Amino acid sequence: MNLFFAPLLCVWAVSVAGATADWPQFRGPQGDGIAPLAAPPLRWSETNGVKWKSPVHDEGWASPVVLGGQVWLVTASKDGRDLYAMAFDRESGKVLHDLKVFTVEKPQSHFGHNTYASPTPAMESGKVYVHFGYAGTACLDTGTGKKLWERRDLVCNHFRGAGSSPVIFQNLLLLQADCIDEQYVMALDKNTGQTVWKTARSIDYKDLDEHGLPSTGGDFRKAFGTAQVAELGGQFVMLSSGAKALYGYDPLTGKELWRVEERTSHSTGTRPVTGQGLVFAPTGWSNGQILALEPGAAGEVLDVNEATASAGKLRLAWKSKRNVPRKASLTYYAELLFAITDDGLATCWDAATGKVRWNERIGGNNSASPVLADGRLYFFNEEGKGTVVAASGKYEKLSENQLSEGCMASPAAAGKSLYVRTKTSLYRLGD
Repeated sequence: MNLFFAPLLCVWAVSVAGATADWPQFRGPQGDGIAPLAAPPLRWSETNGVKWKSPVHDEGWASPVVLGGQVWLVTASKDGRDLYAMAFDRESGKVLHDLKVFTVEKPQSHFGHNTYASPTPAMESGKVYVHFGYAGTACLDTGTGKKLWERRDLVCNHFRGAGSSPVIFQNLLLLQADCIDEQYVMALDKNTGQTVWKTARSIDYKDLDEHGLPSTGGDFRKAFGTAQVAELGGQFVMLSSGAKALYGYDPLTGKELWRVEERTSHSTGTRPVTGQGLVFAPTGWSNGQILALEPGAAGEVLDVNEATASAGKLRLAWKSKRNVPRKASLTYYAELLFAITDDGLATCWDAATGKVRWNERIGGNNSASPVLADGRLYFFNEEGKGTVVAASGKYEKLSENQLSEGCMASPAAAGKSLYVRTKTSLYRLGD
């Protein structure tokens, strides 16, 4: 193993100091699906263990985010013309704000597994950042609901809809857009919304026809993933899964540090995770693999299907073509890696070697990323079933629970509660 990167990778907590008991962004305080201070309930149903249930109008698969006394989410009209942000009182579930953030004159189309409100907001003290892809990005005051700034000029052709969530890092708001006409990552000044840097994806997709247009219609350029900022050997690195490649960038400047190419797949929809000196990332919608990588040095490029030996510091530790999730992100915990596929097959690997520790059929259709809290993994499917298993190298089902509706949004865990967005409602489960 590269000794420079040998220390445990530490994910930069985007939440403000002291807010780690909250869930302020997609996949929680560190962006890895883990709620280190939470102890959510083991059992619930439609009639038991529900502290409150509040209706959510229109539709969206953005996750709820929790900070202080508020819970925020975004939602959108089915036709994509009206885009909203909603805030709920954390204790009572009462609606505090129901704000129309944007009106879109000519919405783009999206495919059936997406909505016009799929990117999850990001929160910090006094502010929430909402992102609707091409339709706009805005910063809202969480107390008054006032729009502090907006950007409506970051337009690209999402083709199948937007899915990448914004990430707060220091004074920046990090975004990624993998559209069919252009693909890039960028940073906005979180206080003003002004562009700090913008970097185009560097991979050659090799899919242009004689007219210079994507011969695949653009699918092989499309991705839905959310970036992750991790501290690797004393340097912050923005990990970003695009179509056909995983990238490492300097989050302060946008400079590409290294790139891992995986050309047999496309349309990644997950967020990378880290542990034991490795970066873990699924590679896409079709023919995907799970990659376990040692991070690289500046300028290094690795093609995982042509070279498995060391390419400088950048090295493939292991890969798996079995049980690869398309939509649900991986979870790393206690030297183990967990995943659930779209059709409900849960897997546990030894994170260092890729050895399978267990496979179990959880069942149902699964889009939500799992939540890990209090040594337990929480899986929620689109049919309303919530399955809780021990987060260990031996499979142990702890409970199976049912709500009247299912979810595609990933739940949030904070305190002793789970915040679950279903097709029409937001639940607070537990005390």
